[in-house]
Parts: sequence; C-alpha cells; structure tokens
Amino acid sequence: IRKMPSYHAVILAKNETGRVNLYRLISESHLKYFSRRPKLPKSLYLEYCEGLMIGSACEAGELYRAILEEKPEEEIDRLVKFYDYLEIQPLGNNAFMVRDSDKYPQIQDENDLMEINRKIVSLGEEYNKLVVATCDVHFLNPEDEVYRRIIMAGKGFKDADFQAPLYYRTTAEMLSEFQYLGAKKAEEIVITN
Repeated sequence: IRKMPSYHAVILAKNETGRVNLYRLISESHLKYFSRRPKLPKSLYLEYCEGLMIGSACEAGELYRAILEEKPEEEIDRLVKFYDYLEIQPLGNNAFMVRDSDKYPQIQDENDLMEINRKIVSLGEEYNKLVVATCDVHFLNPEDEVYRRIIMAGKGFKDADFQAPLYYRTTAEMLSEFQYLGAKKAEEIVITN
C-alpha cells in the first residue's frame, strides 16, 4: 500500500454553516483519520466545504511544495484553483531549507525563498486570488523560542537549537518582512488582505 503524501492547509469558517462544518471536519479527523496527528482527506473537506475557506498554508502546504519541486504548470494551475486564498510567510520561517542543502538543493539562500514567495504572489495576481502574509506563530515573544527549543530537543529534533522566528509579529514587523515585494504589495498582503 502506497502512503499518500499529506500537506498542511488552513480552514476558516465564514459563517454559522461553516462553523458547524468545521466542527464536523475536526471531529471526523480525530475519530477516523488520527494517526499521531489528525488528518483530513480532501474528499471529506469537499463534502463539507459550505461556509468554509481553505488556504494554501506554509512550506508544508501542497502549493508551496509543488512550486519547490518544480511541478508542471498544469499541477500548479489545479492547486491554485483549489485554494480560496494563498499564503506566504516571512523568510526566517523557512531558513531551515537554506541550512539543509542535502534535502533542499534548489534553495541556496534567502533569494531562492523570496522567489518562491514572489511566484505565489504572481499566481495570486494571475488567478485573482487573495495572497495573505501569515506567520505560523508558535510563541508570543522572540525570547520565548527557548521553550520550543526545549520541547523539540526532548522530541529528538537534531536542529532544535536553530529555532525559526515563529513569534507573533506586529503589523510594522510584518510589513518590514515583505518589503522586498515593494511597499504597496507588502501593505496589500499584510493589511488589506
């Protein structure tokens, strides 16, 4: 039996119907698909997607991975059409790719990470999809990374001492993170969208 890959996604409720459907998906994922982590087949999402929005998520999302792996344009097209909105994150969130050149040979430096984010922004423009700057927040303040480092070391992560800056950023900090896209685009993805 070939195990299908799993990807991250973000599901948001737009209204009361969406809230009920989101709860249904959460319950189903825990009761029927839980294996170390809750999972959710796309088919189940499609069955209960009324009132919901789905975002492309972080570097572990299907769209980001397809771009990283240079999948054919038809595959990228299919993925962009599936998601309601696209996400990009600060470069520091994905700095582990620069450090792990064996696993990510196509990522040499931050410029390569910027190019992936630019590609996602370009796809958003081409397909008329909102692109939103998100941060994958795991702790409140930058100095709180020490607690996540301890937890990850306890779980056996070899790179636990190289914590990504996954802290809660202010609007000004997020705008600063995306200045390489230009001030107008940074404002659009950080504030407007």
